[in-house]
Amino acid sequence: GATYRLGPELEICGYGCEDHFFEIDTFSHCWQTLGNLFKQGATDGLLCDFGMPVLFSGVRYNCRVMCRDRKILAIRPKTAMADNGNYRESRYFTAYKPPRDGKVEKFQLPKEFADEDKYGPNNTVPFGTHYLQCADGTTIAAESCEELWTPKAEHIDAALNGVEIIGNGSGSHHELRKLDARLELMINATRKCGGLYLYANQRGCDGSRLYFDGAAMIVCNGKVLAQAEQFDLRDVQTIVATVDLDDIRSYRASIPSFCVQAASTREESGDRSILTDVVLGCGSDRPTPTDEIKLKYHSAEEECCLGPACWLWDFLRRSGAGGYFLPLSGGADSASVATIVGCMTIMAYETAQKDPKGITAADCRRICNKSDDWVPASPQELANCILHTTYMGTVNSSSATESRARKLGEVIGSYHSTIRIDKAVKSMIDVFTYFMRQHEPEVQEPRFSSQGGTNTEDVALQNIQARLRMVFAYLFAQLLPWARKRSGFLLVLGSSNVDEGLRGYLTKYDCSAADLNPIGAISKGDLKRMLRWAANEYNYEVLKEIVDAPPTAELRPITDGDADGKEHTQTDEEDMGMTYDELGYFGRLRKISRCGPVSMFKKLVITWSHLKPSEVATKVKRFFYFYSVNRHKMTVITPSYHAEGYSPDDNRFDLRQFLYNTKWKRQNDTIDEIVKEMESE
Repeated sequence: GATYRLGPELEICGYGCEDHFFEIDTFSHCWQTLGNLFKQGATDGLLCDFGMPVLFSGVRYNCRVMCRDRKILAIRPKTAMADNGNYRESRYFTAYKPPRDGKVEKFQLPKEFADEDKYGPNNTVPFGTHYLQCADGTTIAAESCEELWTPKAEHIDAALNGVEIIGNGSGSHHELRKLDARLELMINATRKCGGLYLYANQRGCDGSRLYFDGAAMIVCNGKVLAQAEQFDLRDVQTIVATVDLDDIRSYRASIPSFCVQAASTREESGDRSILTDVVLGCGSDRPTPTDEIKLKYHSAEEECCLGPACWLWDFLRRSGAGGYFLPLSGGADSASVATIVGCMTIMAYETAQKDPKGITAADCRRICNKSDDWVPASPQELANCILHTTYMGTVNSSSATESRARKLGEVIGSYHSTIRIDKAVKSMIDVFTYFMRQHEPEVQEPRFSSQGGTNTEDVALQNIQARLRMVFAYLFAQLLPWARKRSGFLLVLGSSNVDEGLRGYLTKYDCSAADLNPIGAISKGDLKRMLRWAANEYNYEVLKEIVDAPPTAELRPITDGDADGKEHTQTDEEDMGMTYDELGYFGRLRKISRCGPVSMFKKLVITWSHLKPSEVATKVKRFFYFYSVNRHKMTVITPSYHAEGYSPDDNRFDLRQFLYNTKWKRQNDTIDEIVKEMESE
């Protein structure tokens, strides 16, 4: 019974086309799709607001296309481009600037839409930022994504010009703790100006690092009437609401300051409406208006789990893969990835059970190579088909991590195995030693530092273990389906977190090298909180044990001081020379607060007032040294789910050089001068 329908930004082609927007084919296919929607009757009796790219006078614009009854009523181009963070809209589109005289420009439609009765002899439709005024007096305007976030947002001028309904088709990706900012903008906009605000957002993976988290919204006069799920495996979710537009008019008329500004705005801008014969009202029917609902927010712990889980499901079903392979170490990072996949199987199982003939159930059957009527009986049954985990131990591994990996595999339901790779490690070392002795007869076999070796030997021996795990991961990913008499291949999952990427605390081309990494932009602190939440939510009790264990790479020999031989003595924070909490501070200040070494020191010397200025200076210098000396690793970092604003992903998000002068002489000298001045006071 709806009379107005709003869709997401660039929904016809998809927001994530990126450089495909340079191709004329993309524009042509969008017009073809719009024509097909007309033929299918999608706009019959329904005012539809579609998002698609439009080429006008040789310029690419990001547009809203208003249609009804197989007729295009108007095209509204976007006026403010999103160019921060992951967004590059100005690379593909131009921000529209209305003519100074206020006239409506005309867009000539493609010949496939030629219809003199609908569009006149020139086959044109209005093109610009004007409003659509319906025959029943209702006025509608469009606002696209970034325009809501600008200081002088479009909805303010629209409201002051008498527009009752504003539709925002958006392409907003998920980022931790971002949803509340979106909701606050929409609620405050309609609370201050009155009006009905509709928000539609893309949903799902765009084929890259982003996950668009839906959460469509309908807000009226500061009250939320409907809200879609933020994390869901369904491709489309529709929300509806019934609104009495007289409530909007009454609300605005009750605010004297609004009335004064509205009167002066109309006098300055003139009439900006485009008249149509569309009627949005319900006529003689008087349906009951929708009541206000309570907003639903997810905690950061839930977001860390649910967002990547939806992203992984989209990747799996769209890639044609038969599942995932994960090297499971028994530590917090790989356990986080396993937990996310476990959450994914729970969501897929529940969705398939609710609708056995739906798309998700069909995807489950296809991925698992099951019969046409099969539906997973439990999340564990689905996980056993999809998730393959392997503990790759060496003589340096502890029995504690092996036990934790096995227990987690069992509770999730993964196809789990344990192997020892010592023979492969020894073979690599033997090859190197044999080769070198032909040229340097006195060369010795490399040793760990605890065995009398140098730091160079120690690091090399650690790295060969890590890199061989990557080789085995891809071998298993290719051959496990064959060994299980199944077709297809597995995607390899990585498990390095954002803090380790920032510090460079990973081996190049080790298990951080994978096809996908669902936690590559999530901090260690958030991951630990997520594991505690999942332990209670999904009854994964072993996660509590994993969270409490000190993070360790287990690449050096266990020392004699380890009495029972169960836990390893090598710890990540000791190896890094800084804590994960400190890395979180460094990451946020470097990226989000745009700090270099000196400005970072100035902020932290206040925040960390419990430390001497010289101690803070040492920590900042150490961070920037390791950040710069390891920055090259980010050029080959595995594509990661984007979740955190300080992700160091070099490929799309964090655009900085990867060859640095690691001495930072000018910056460090400046810090030293400040320290000297502070400590002399």
